[in-house]
Amino acid sequence: MTTATSAPRPAAPRPDEPSGQVWGARWWAALAGVVGAGAGLAVAEVLAVLVSPRSSPVAAAGAAVVDATPAWLKDWAIETFGTADKVALFVFMGVFMLVGAALAGVLERRRDTWGAALVLLVAAVAAVVAVLRPGSTIFWSAPSVIGGLAGAGVLRASIRRLAEWEHVESPEVETPLTAARRRAELDRRRFLTYTGVAGASAVLLAVGARALSATTRVVEQARTTLRLPIPAVPADPVPTGAELGIDGLDPYITPNEEYYRIDTALRVPQVDPDNWSLRVVGMVDEPFELTMADLLALPLEEHHATLACVSNDVGGDLVGNALWLGYPLRELLARAKPQAGADMVLSRSEDGWTASTPLDVLQDENRASLLAVGMNGEPLPLEHGFPARLVVPGLYGYVSATKWVTELKVTTFAEDVAYWTTRGWTARGPIKMSSRIDTPRSNTTVDAGTVAVAGMAWDQHTGIEKVEVRVDDGAWVEAELAETASADTWRQWVFRWDATPGGHTLTVRATNVDGDTQTEQYAPPAPDGSTGWHSVEVDVR
Repeated sequence: MTTATSAPRPAAPRPDEPSGQVWGARWWAALAGVVGAGAGLAVAEVLAVLVSPRSSPVAAAGAAVVDATPAWLKDWAIETFGTADKVALFVFMGVFMLVGAALAGVLERRRDTWGAALVLLVAAVAAVVAVLRPGSTIFWSAPSVIGGLAGAGVLRASIRRLAEWEHVESPEVETPLTAARRRAELDRRRFLTYTGVAGASAVLLAVGARALSATTRVVEQARTTLRLPIPAVPADPVPTGAELGIDGLDPYITPNEEYYRIDTALRVPQVDPDNWSLRVVGMVDEPFELTMADLLALPLEEHHATLACVSNDVGGDLVGNALWLGYPLRELLARAKPQAGADMVLSRSEDGWTASTPLDVLQDENRASLLAVGMNGEPLPLEHGFPARLVVPGLYGYVSATKWVTELKVTTFAEDVAYWTTRGWTARGPIKMSSRIDTPRSNTTVDAGTVAVAGMAWDQHTGIEKVEVRVDDGAWVEAELAETASADTWRQWVFRWDATPGGHTLTVRATNVDGDTQTEQYAPPAPDGSTGWHSVEVDVR
C-alpha cells in the first residue's frame, strides 16, 4: 500500500483525473487567482512610482478606456455619475479585474498554465497600452511586464499547493486514514499560509507604493508653500448685490472644494512647479520657454470668470465661477509673434490631453484669457491644474481650459486637431447662453404663498441683461437680477412667485446684452453644447 509520505504530488489536476474532495476547491482557486493578480498589480504599482505614475497598468488602462469612450457614453456617465464619473470607472474596472483574476485561478486549476497565460496576456496588453500613451517611453512597459510575471508566478505556486491538498483528499489515494488526515491538514495549511502571505505582501506593497509615491512627490507641499504675488491689475470687487442670499441658490463665487471637475485624468498629474515650464512653439517667429519663476515675476492680473463644461445639460451644475490670477495669454502670444496664416493654438496638458482654441480669441484685447496660477486667492488646487492652466471666458472648457498646461502650439485648424475634436465634438466650442432654476428643485413640495424662485444665468463674455420666468403656460414675467462683477460671469436672479395650491411647471429663459433670447429648442450636449429652457415641476400645498 502506498503511504502518505511516498504519494506522488501532481503539479495540477486534470479533468480526466479523479476530482478532489476539497470542499469549495473552485472557490479556493478563484481566491488564488485574486491573490496572484493582486500581487502582480502591487509589484507593478511600486515599479510605476519609479518609472512614471502614468505607466501604472491601472492608470494606462483607465486612460485608454476614457480615450475610447464615445461621446454618447461619456455624456451618459457624466449625467448619471456627475463629478463622480472617475470613481464609477474605477469601481467598474475593479469589478472587472476581480472577476478576471478569479477566472484565471479557476483556469489554472483546470489546465496547467492556462490561468498564468491569461495573466500574462492581460499584462502584455497593459504594457502595449502604456507604451502608446502620449509622452511615454519603452520603459513604461516594465511595470506591466514585471508585474504580470510576478502575478503569474504567485498564481502557479498557489495552485500547485492547492493541487497537493486536493490529491491527498482524493479517494483514489489509498493512505491510512490518520496519515491522510495529517497530510491533508499539512497541505491545507501550506496552501492557506502561502496564499495568505502572498495576499498580505500584496497589500503591503500597495501601501508601500502609495507611501513611496507620497514621499517622492513634493507637489502638495510646494503648493502649500507657494506665495502668489500681488496682482498688478486687481479685479474689481464683487458688488454687494451680487449675492441674493437665498437658500438653495449657488453662491456667486464657487468655493474651490465645490468647483466642478471634469477631465480625462484618472490620476491628478503631480507637477512640481520648480520643474514646470511652458513652451510656446509652432508657427511663431520667436518660440520661447517660460518657467514658474518667470511667470510669477510677470505683472499678473485678476479676473472673475465663469467656466462651463460642454457636457453640462440643460439645468446642469457643471459650471462654476471663480476669481482667477494669471498672465494675459495675448501677451505671451505677442512675445512669440505668430506667423501669418495661423488661426489656432493647440494647448497640451502634462498628461497629453489637448485643446484647440481660436487664435483670435486668445489675442482679443477685450477678453481676459489667462495663463492662470491662482484660484480664489490661493494657488490652483492640484485637481484644477496646479501649477498653471488656461482660463478663457466664453469658450467651453474642452477647447480652452487646459489644466496642467505645458505647451502652446500656434498652428491651424486644418493642420492640427485636439483630443475631443477627433471624437466628434466641434473644434471651436463657443459657450451657449443658459439659465437654470436652483430653487425650488424639481419634484418638491412648497407651501402656498410667496415662494422665491431663484437660479443662475450666464452668457460668458457677452453678459446677461434679462431673465424671465413663466408659470405653467402663463405670460413671461421678468425676474430680479443680481449685480455682477463682470460680463464674463454668471448672474443670480430671483422671481417672487405667489404660489397657489396644485401642481405647477416653472420655466426660465435668459436674454443677453445684445438682445438675443435663449432658444427654446432643446439640443443635447454633443457636439457643441446643450440648448433649451430649463423647467421644474413643483407641487404647492
